[in-house]
Amino acid sequence: MPDQDRDRLRELLDAVLDEHHRTLEDMAGGAFSSPFHFSRQLSRGAGEPPVTLRRRVLLERAAWELGQGRSVTEAAWAAGYESVDGFARAFARAFGHPPSTTADRPGSHWLPAPNGIHFHPPTSLWVDTQEAAPARTGADVTELMLHHDVEDVGELLELAQGVSVEEYRRVCVPNSAPLVWDGPDESLAQVLHHLVFTKEIWLAAIEGHDAPDAGDDDPAALAARHGEIAPRWLAMVRDIDRRAAWDDRIIDALCEPPESFVIASVIAHVLTYSAHRRQLARLMLRRAGAAPGAGDPIEWWQRRTGGLR
Repeated sequence: MPDQDRDRLRELLDAVLDEHHRTLEDMAGGAFSSPFHFSRQLSRGAGEPPVTLRRRVLLERAAWELGQGRSVTEAAWAAGYESVDGFARAFARAFGHPPSTTADRPGSHWLPAPNGIHFHPPTSLWVDTQEAAPARTGADVTELMLHHDVEDVGELLELAQGVSVEEYRRVCVPNSAPLVWDGPDESLAQVLHHLVFTKEIWLAAIEGHDAPDAGDDDPAALAARHGEIAPRWLAMVRDIDRRAAWDDRIIDALCEPPESFVIASVIAHVLTYSAHRRQLARLMLRRAGAAPGAGDPIEWWQRRTGGLR
């Protein structure tokens, strides 16, 4: 049975990375599956949605190719982008620098990944088993909560894409503002935007980047943003744990005036309000006619481990 499971995951990964499979429908067809079940299987097996995984691995390949002297235009087309500008923006968001400067920056072409799956030149994949160790035991509570959080947000964003625009922006819970300085959480659009943007802005503060733009808040745009920020968020927390840096402080210059925060309290803050907002989003989705699950970490863990309790 384990061999069959590994073979099936390999088939799913092959379908994701096939040069001719540019959409979720293409990938699912290559794996002889429906888009819904293909996305669910791959997300459970690899901890990353298929479109996000493909985008990240192709950006890693592009970074390696640029380091080998390939032009930005050639790398953009090879990575499946319809414009060089679009590729340049995605590359800069992922790597923190424009593609044109890659050749002058020796180092790894890998991006943070929740599963340890990376591009390995010239045409292979590499699985970093240390990076790919999510939620190993029930006792590893922080790791479990972090992975449950990002996967649960991903499922809610997927459900929201089936909700009408009117329901998506309807004020369902008037005067809801659990964090007054963060703005209202009265509609599904506001709640889901906060679930994504909170991680973006805290990650920027921790990594020392400029404050990100609030960006588009439609469900598809938020899902794409979540797909980019989730693996970076997980990798950042894993690095903090590896360095035993929970008691470190950051001076958050994005605040006015700048404030000092203990790293452990920041992670606890994000998880606390994310849990509240995920349940609030469920309430709003049900009112809009969708059928979200309970969001129970026990049920999530049992699904992820094949029923292991």
